Amino acid sequence: MKLLCLVAVVGCLLVPPAQANKSSEDIRCKCICPPYRNISGHIYNQNVSQKDCNCLHVVEPMPVPGHDVEAYCLLCECKYEERSTTTIKVTIVIYLSVVGALLLYMAFLMLVDPLIRKPDAYTEQLHNEEENEEIGRPSSIGTRCSARWADEVGSRTRGHGRQLLGLDGARCPLPPLGATLPRFSV
Repeated sequence: MKLLCLVAVVGCLLVPPAQANKSSEDIRCKCICPPYRNISGHIYNQNVSQKDCNCLHVVEPMPVPGHDVEAYCLLCECKYEERSTTTIKVTIVIYLSVVGALLLYMAFLMLVDPLIRKPDAYTEQLHNEEENEEIGRPSSIGTRCSARWADEVGSRTRGHGRQLLGLDGARCPLPPLGATLPRFSV
């Protein structure tokens, strides 16, 4: 990803530098003129130098006759604007590169995840127990384990513990001290 960003920045820097007279989209003089007598308001844009950024140089064609030009120009508000299109392009390229790299990484993870993820025996056992509960009959392992948990809790209170094995050789998890026992309906 860092390499991709570096390539984008170097590519933008290799673009020919702007000339002394900047391109038409880098500088402009913008005059906003409100409605005047029977003339509607209008926005004028011209590529002129900063010293020529005024109504007389930007507003073309002049919508008022010669004797009203000064009054009309006093109402207009002119601003000189300068922007760096190269900086804007570099920023957009870096942003798109990062988004593209994240999308590629997400696609890679989606392809690799099933290969890496292995089924967990404990979650399969829980899933099978949930299916059995949905059918309406209790899980045989759950019933055996709850009975053995009750025995274990009783033996702990008497001060000695024992190894719990299910009939199929699977170990029943021991409840922590002070835990409440799960209730299974038979």
